[in-house]
Amino acid sequence: MRSLRHARRPRIAVVSPPFLSHAQPLSVLAGALARCGADVYFVSAPSFAPLARSADVEFVSLTVTPNANTGIAQRTRQGARETERLEEFLRSTRDGAIAALLTQARHRGEDMLSDPAGVLAGIRTLDARLSPDWYVVDQLSYPVTLALHCLGLRYATFCPGHPTYVPQTADTLFGVPYAWPRAIQPAPGRVAELRRAARANDAAFTERFAEVVRTHTPTVRTPVRAFALASRQAVLFNYPRFEWLPEHPRNGTRFLYGGHCAPAAEPSPGEAWEGLVHRLRETHSRLVLVALGTFLSARDDVLAKLVRGVLLEVPEAAVVVAAGERAAALAHLSAPNVHIADVVPQRWLLGRADAMVHHGGNNSFTECVASGTPALILPFSSDQFSIAHDAERAELAVCLDPSRLGPRMAGSAVRQLLTDLPAGLSRWTREVGRRGPDWMASRLMRAMGGIVEDH
Repeated sequence: MRSLRHARRPRIAVVSPPFLSHAQPLSVLAGALARCGADVYFVSAPSFAPLARSADVEFVSLTVTPNANTGIAQRTRQGARETERLEEFLRSTRDGAIAALLTQARHRGEDMLSDPAGVLAGIRTLDARLSPDWYVVDQLSYPVTLALHCLGLRYATFCPGHPTYVPQTADTLFGVPYAWPRAIQPAPGRVAELRRAARANDAAFTERFAEVVRTHTPTVRTPVRAFALASRQAVLFNYPRFEWLPEHPRNGTRFLYGGHCAPAAEPSPGEAWEGLVHRLRETHSRLVLVALGTFLSARDDVLAKLVRGVLLEVPEAAVVVAAGERAAALAHLSAPNVHIADVVPQRWLLGRADAMVHHGGNNSFTECVASGTPALILPFSSDQFSIAHDAERAELAVCLDPSRLGPRMAGSAVRQLLTDLPAGLSRWTREVGRRGPDWMASRLMRAMGGIVEDH
């Protein structure tokens, strides 16, 4: 811990991996920490400097993984091996939940821990230059967490996904959903196969962590379990505190559930979007937003089924679709009541849409809850199955299996949402509305010690 003398503003480095779905909420948190009276550095790849400007904090360039996604995964410039893995993953999502999760398990070492020694050197240099009092690190940035552990630096953990991403028991395995939505119930043998792959990953990651510690900081304690390595002071979840979630150990760590990480007011995306929504609303009584995230927008077959289904079953609705790299391939679906775009101002549109169809990504889920927007969830991979389960159980959304989706099935589900709002939506919108980024920042400042002393 740094030596202490005169009281001053705390200096905090918020470190984000180069993925828009992670950098966006972390930049919002960075801005909230600055409003709480901290001097904040937003540390990420150069492409994300505009997020720091939007949050009114200082930007510092540091790339912590060769993987990247600046908004449309297939357009992001990255290495041949990273592109190959992305294409393999997208193909696997066509074969259902277990196939996608097994592919992610095979890719995990390259995706999440590609250059721990290089990241350690980068964090050491950053710390010498900026001398932050503490850090906020994305929980999925395992090399950054490992570097902070090796260097003995104070940090808080920000969990960008489902809370089980920070495993609390030996039975909780990273990459295995803790629960499944009703529409997706894999065979026990396939789940057992996934658990074996996840357990092997757990052991391999832990050994790689131990090797880094032995090589670079041999006097430092070796983590008992790599995936469970997190701050002993504060772990912040960008998620509601559902009462059925697994309990955390009573070890003195503050576990903070922030509900959502969307700003209080979303700026206008400009005249073109304002005009588009005005025109659609003039001629249609309902507006449906379809967005499957920055990776899964590549599943244009699913997007096409969704558009056709809504037009069949909800003729009074207009549809706005985020199609990423596949926007041109879906251009034939464009019509006066269908707008296809590569990217959309999702948070702004949620304040104007009557329903959303999404993939169960954490940002889409929590933003829908915060805005009170009913959702149809189509989970493909990662923690999306756990999130879909929670959304169903909380009566916030309905869930379908994207690998078995038909247009009429999708359209009927959207009509159900528009006809009969999910029973839990108003309750949980009020609940998460009491929290959010400013709540997170104030509680985090308190948990980490608030005002620090000069050195």
